[in-house]
Amino acid sequence: MASQRGRGRSDEDVPYTSIAGFRDPLANEQKSAKGAARRAQAARLAADNPPDKGAARRDQAARFGGDPPGKGAARREQSARLGTDAQQRRPRTRGQRIRRLLLALFLIFVCVPALLLVAVYWSSEIPEPAEVAVEQPATVLAADGTTVLTKFIPPQGNRIPIPLTDVPYPVRDAVLAAEDRTFYTNAGYSTSGFLRAARDNLTGQDNAGGGSTITQQYVKNAFLSSERTVTRKMRELIIAAKMARQWSKDEILSAYLNTIYYGRGAYGIAAASKAYFAKPVPELTLAEGAVLAAVIRSPSVLDPENHFDQLRARWQYVLDGMVEMNVLAPGDRDATVFPPIIPLDDVSVEAVALGPEGHIRTQVLRELRAAGLDDADINTGALQITTTIDAAAQAGAVDSVRERFSWQPPELRSAVVSIDPRSGAVRAYYGGEDGTGFDFAQAPLQTGSAFKVFALVAAQQQGIPVTRAMDSSPITDRGTEITNVEGDSCGRCSLAEALKRSLNTSFYRLTMTMADGPRSIAEAAHLAGIPEYIPGVDGVSLSEPDGYPLNGIVLGQYLVRPIDMASAYATLAASGIYHQPYFVQKVSTGDGRVLLDRGAENRAGRQLSEPEQRITAAIADATTSAMLPIANYSNGHGLAEGRQSASKTGTTQLGETKDNKDAWMVGYTPSLSTAVWVGTEHPQPLRNGRGGAIWGSGLPADIWKQTMDAALAGTPVEQFEVQPLPSPPLVPSPGTQAPPSGGFDIFGPPTNSPRPTPPPLIIIPPAPTPAAPGELFPGLGGEGPR
Repeated sequence: MASQRGRGRSDEDVPYTSIAGFRDPLANEQKSAKGAARRAQAARLAADNPPDKGAARRDQAARFGGDPPGKGAARREQSARLGTDAQQRRPRTRGQRIRRLLLALFLIFVCVPALLLVAVYWSSEIPEPAEVAVEQPATVLAADGTTVLTKFIPPQGNRIPIPLTDVPYPVRDAVLAAEDRTFYTNAGYSTSGFLRAARDNLTGQDNAGGGSTITQQYVKNAFLSSERTVTRKMRELIIAAKMARQWSKDEILSAYLNTIYYGRGAYGIAAASKAYFAKPVPELTLAEGAVLAAVIRSPSVLDPENHFDQLRARWQYVLDGMVEMNVLAPGDRDATVFPPIIPLDDVSVEAVALGPEGHIRTQVLRELRAAGLDDADINTGALQITTTIDAAAQAGAVDSVRERFSWQPPELRSAVVSIDPRSGAVRAYYGGEDGTGFDFAQAPLQTGSAFKVFALVAAQQQGIPVTRAMDSSPITDRGTEITNVEGDSCGRCSLAEALKRSLNTSFYRLTMTMADGPRSIAEAAHLAGIPEYIPGVDGVSLSEPDGYPLNGIVLGQYLVRPIDMASAYATLAASGIYHQPYFVQKVSTGDGRVLLDRGAENRAGRQLSEPEQRITAAIADATTSAMLPIANYSNGHGLAEGRQSASKTGTTQLGETKDNKDAWMVGYTPSLSTAVWVGTEHPQPLRNGRGGAIWGSGLPADIWKQTMDAALAGTPVEQFEVQPLPSPPLVPSPGTQAPPSGGFDIFGPPTNSPRPTPPPLIIIPPAPTPAAPGELFPGLGGEGPR
């Protein structure tokens, strides 16, 4: 039994081990014996070796589940054997080290780049040829759809894509001979060219990046940047390889010819043909095509004006290449003569925004962006932008300013804006001669007596008709006396008569007697079309910083733009219906898609606000009736063919001086409203070429009449459908009092008027009588019959 307990037993020795719940008593005895032996051995070890901290720690570790006794020693013994093996291992041979180095270099420079190339290749998406956006000019046309006003030239120039069939075969062969003689047989990329580019980049050579195929050149120009790096070159090679598999060779060549830069500001072969030979592409000869092919490599270095010899040498290289390609017979090559190239000064310049049309271009661009078009749409869509500008009206506005200014001082400036009252379409727009400079049609300016019209509207809104008699004698407001120029007076006359004579005292008295007069005038002007917020004017327009306008509003002391005056007067011409001014009528892409159409039918894109009846027709028409005599009254500026017009002049004063600062003429017919301003860029006396003062009834009225006559020539003569004003009432003797007439008694307003007390008004004292009669701002001048 003792011997059996000393060794393991099999299942045959214990036949009942397979019975559930059976316990072998000998197994317990065997475990007990093993445990007793281990405890005895531990006791002997403890007696031989004094206890130390290490032993205590090991005992503690054993109690808490650490390694069993003896396991740590086994590990130390194994570490010792490994150390002995490492000391006994023989060093690597030189061949082994070289093989390992080569393997590492292979992984770094071959395997990793290959994996990257595969990843980039499969991740690159090549669009279809028709989907590639090519930058090309957008053409801005007049309302007739044919007159070119200006163009938007994108950063990549004046491309005009043409089909490959328009390019003669000799011209195509010349380009291939110059840039890629194996174009129709290669895979779209050049490995040797890539390796040369990598070498040159690593060595810092200036000519890094040469040796590209036509496909690679197109990829670089259409999809990548021009940076000289190995990474860019690698991407170029990958995309070119993939493009060569998806596009046909003719599609690649066509895209290349329409994209590449040829010098002289010409992008694409169509522009280059005009820039070098002033002819369309189908008419190019072999010699001319070789010139265009020659300049592709380096347009600036091969410029014919400054480097003719280099260009001629390159041209001969191209012809030799065509002989090598067997597309040109040697005899024909020898017979080819270098063609004449037009001088650079004779190259036609695209119609860009350099003159007055530049300001139209700016307004069109602003409106396109407001309509939701972005730079990509404008630069790549070959847009045809039809504006509202009438060619005759625009020419009339520009010519009238130039003719009238031909003998005037050079510091004078002018702005002219014409708007169609029935639609809000801007028909003429002149903001100055410098199309890239300041636009005076958008400049906030004081309007003088031209603003009295809105006081007439506000008065009627409070029940005061234009026939109401008003005292025109001098009036004192807070210690300041308001008078008319030259002491002009009508005694007591109707508001319509006072408007014709531009009597400041009558309208100043009207403002003071109306309920909340200044604010009522501001609200009437806003309803007519003066924006509440004007760029360049702080806060709400037509008011002080506290939001309350002063009495001087009736004399035009607040800032308004010429385009706003034309628009507000157009509302009166349309019997009180406001139309938002706009410049763009229709926008279509080069392939015929309509992006924007503001016509009555087939509307597309973002539309303008709908017309709105803001002023009652009765009030607007009565105001028009009061304005009918003014053009003829103002130095005989009635329109040609006896056309009716409603107008008003205005002049403002330069500070406290005797000089004028701004002069206006604003007026309309049923079909056209035009505002004209004349002034200077910096505050200074406004004088004409003879040294005399400029008034609204002078130079501005001259320009207004000439512009209106030119724009309306050949159109039907229209009459206003307004009721004539009744005969003016008898003028009472001075000092008599008019009987009360209900509502507000303008000669004796009630003391309990609800009008809030306005802030103190500072009024400039009247200036002495000028050499020529006119109106001075604010509140001091009157417009007599001039």
